[in-house]
Amino acid sequence: MRGLCFKGKENRSIERNHNLERHKQKIRELLTSQTGLQKRKQRTADVEPVFAQLKHNHNFRRFSLKGIEKTELEFGLMALAHNLRKKITA
Repeated sequence: MRGLCFKGKENRSIERNHNLERHKQKIRELLTSQTGLQKRKQRTADVEPVFAQLKHNHNFRRFSLKGIEKTELEFGLMALAHNLRKKITA
């Protein structure tokens, strides 16, 4: 039966990354803790429609400024305008 599944002549060795296993366990504990559950509930808000609306309705395809600080400022202004539009129309 082994010959049907495995064509190699030598035995295989399987190695486990214990460091990765330790990190996975730590993350699993953090996600299932009380604060982890609270933060996961906050993640359910979907932000994709906001970007789609900025791109489609307001024709915002690319930044006109260069540099991290300037693009952050430009996007901040777009987000501010988006939030003001929501407040006005709501």
